[in-house]
Amino acid sequence: MKRNRNEIISEILRICIKGARKTKVVYQANLNFRTADPYLQLLIKNDLIVSSQGPHVVYQTTEKGMSLMKTIDQVHSTLAEYQDSLLTLTSA
Repeated sequence: MKRNRNEIISEILRICIKGARKTKVVYQANLNFRTADPYLQLLIKNDLIVSSQGPHVVYQTTEKGMSLMKTIDQVHSTLAEYQDSLLTLTSA
Protein backbone atom coordinates (compact mmCIF):
# COMPACT_ATOMS: atom_id res chain seq x y z
CA MET A 1 0.00 0.00 0.00
CA LYS A 2 1.41 3.36 -1.02
CA ARG A 3 1.96 5.91 1.75
CA ASN A 4 1.07 9.53 1.32
CA ARG A 5 3.42 12.43 1.95
CA ASN A 6 1.99 13.17 5.41
CA GLU A 7 2.53 9.58 6.56
CA ILE A 8 6.17 9.69 5.44
CA ILE A 9 6.73 13.04 7.16
CA SER A 10 5.16 11.75 10.37
CA GLU A 11 7.34 8.64 10.26
CA ILE A 12 10.54 10.67 9.74
CA LEU A 13 9.61 12.95 12.65
CA ARG A 14 9.01 9.89 14.84
CA ILE A 15 12.36 8.34 13.88
CA CYS A 16 14.22 11.58 14.68
CA ILE A 17 12.75 12.09 18.16
CA LYS A 18 15.87 10.78 19.89
CA GLY A 19 18.18 11.80 17.07
CA ALA A 20 18.97 9.81 13.95
CA ARG A 21 21.50 9.76 11.18
CA LYS A 22 20.32 9.68 7.58
CA THR A 23 20.96 5.95 7.29
CA LYS A 24 18.59 5.23 10.18
CA VAL A 25 15.92 7.47 8.65
CA VAL A 26 16.27 5.77 5.26
CA TYR A 27 16.03 2.23 6.61
CA GLN A 28 13.37 2.74 9.28
CA ALA A 29 11.13 4.89 7.05
CA ASN A 30 11.65 2.46 4.16
CA LEU A 31 12.95 5.15 1.80
CA ASN A 32 16.01 5.43 -0.39
CA PHE A 33 18.68 8.09 -0.01
CA ARG A 34 17.47 10.02 -3.05
CA THR A 35 13.91 10.13 -1.69
CA ALA A 36 14.92 10.94 1.90
CA ASP A 37 16.92 14.08 1.03
CA PRO A 38 13.99 16.27 -0.12
CA TYR A 39 11.95 15.27 2.93
CA LEU A 40 14.80 16.06 5.31
CA GLN A 41 15.43 19.42 3.63
CA LEU A 42 11.71 20.28 3.78
CA LEU A 43 11.56 19.42 7.47
CA ILE A 44 14.69 21.46 8.24
CA LYS A 45 13.43 24.44 6.22
CA ASN A 46 10.18 24.45 8.21
CA ASP A 47 11.92 24.06 11.60
CA LEU A 48 10.40 20.61 12.17
CA ILE A 49 13.81 18.98 12.59
CA VAL A 50 17.29 20.35 13.20
CA SER A 51 20.58 18.89 12.07
CA SER A 52 23.66 18.91 14.25
CA GLN A 53 27.09 18.85 12.67
CA GLY A 54 29.85 16.74 14.11
CA PRO A 55 31.59 13.63 12.93
CA HIS A 56 28.14 12.68 11.57
CA VAL A 57 25.02 14.69 10.79
CA VAL A 58 22.26 13.86 13.27
CA TYR A 59 18.65 14.93 12.75
CA GLN A 60 16.51 15.77 15.79
CA THR A 61 12.76 16.48 15.90
CA THR A 62 11.90 19.92 17.30
CA GLU A 63 8.91 20.80 19.50
CA LYS A 64 7.18 22.16 16.40
CA GLY A 65 7.87 18.83 14.68
CA MET A 66 6.49 16.88 17.65
CA SER A 67 3.31 18.96 17.50
CA LEU A 68 2.90 18.33 13.77
CA MET A 69 3.53 14.60 14.20
CA LYS A 70 0.83 14.37 16.89
CA THR A 71 -1.61 16.31 14.71
CA ILE A 72 -1.00 14.05 11.71
CA ASP A 73 -1.49 10.98 13.92
CA GLN A 74 -4.76 12.39 15.28
CA VAL A 75 -6.07 13.09 11.78
CA HIS A 76 -5.19 9.56 10.63
CA SER A 77 -6.84 8.07 13.71
CA THR A 78 -10.01 10.11 13.20
CA LEU A 79 -10.18 9.22 9.52
CA ALA A 80 -9.74 5.53 10.37
CA GLU A 81 -12.66 5.75 12.84
CA TYR A 82 -14.88 7.37 10.20
CA GLN A 83 -13.87 4.76 7.66
CA ASP A 84 -14.71 1.97 10.13
CA SER A 85 -18.09 3.60 10.81
CA LEU A 86 -18.77 3.91 7.10
CA LEU A 87 -17.91 0.25 6.49
CA THR A 88 -20.25 -0.78 9.31
CA LEU A 89 -23.09 1.29 7.82
CA THR A 90 -22.61 0.02 4.29
CA SER A 91 -22.37 -3.64 5.30
CA ALA A 92 -25.53 -3.52 7.42
